[in-house]
Amino acid sequence: MTSLRESGTVSDAGKIPAHFYGWFWGLAAVLLASSLAVVLTRNLFHSVLYLAVALIATGGVFLVLDAAFLFGVQLLLYAGGVVTIVVFAIMLTERLVGQTIRSASRYLVNGAVISAAVFVGIIGFLVQAPPGGARPPLAGDLTVALGRALVGPFALVVELLGVLLVIALLGALYFARSEP
Repeated sequence: MTSLRESGTVSDAGKIPAHFYGWFWGLAAVLLASSLAVVLTRNLFHSVLYLAVALIATGGVFLVLDAAFLFGVQLLLYAGGVVTIVVFAIMLTERLVGQTIRSASRYLVNGAVISAAVFVGIIGFLVQAPPGGARPPLAGDLTVALGRALVGPFALVVELLGVLLVIALLGALYFARSEP
């Protein structure tokens, strides 16, 4: 799959080729189906596997939208790291409890009503928004600028998020341990 920048059709003609719409809507369908499966599946382990599919599909959407760096971050951090940690937490918890953990979809109707309301609000916003023009060509590779921003003014925020994730993991281990 070639990116929008490689195909050259966005900056030349100002229109996006039809096959990119196909990729986008295909990935959107996979994302929607796997997201629903995350919520509706009773087996917690299977739910996490569906979450991995949803995160990979989100990375695919980033790739179609010509954001290769975000695609890589999505795959490495979320689909790789977070899902692995959650799978180990489920396995550790099931070993301590001694039985398979089942999830129950309580408040399914409330969630469906709220989701429908949010969907209608988003559609209403998109209908009222003015149509976008042709996307201007990108000025080179933006990965370097993003990297400088992360290690520049936002370095402290990124480090604090890392510390917060480690603290959350230690808290989960504390609550999952067996009492002596």
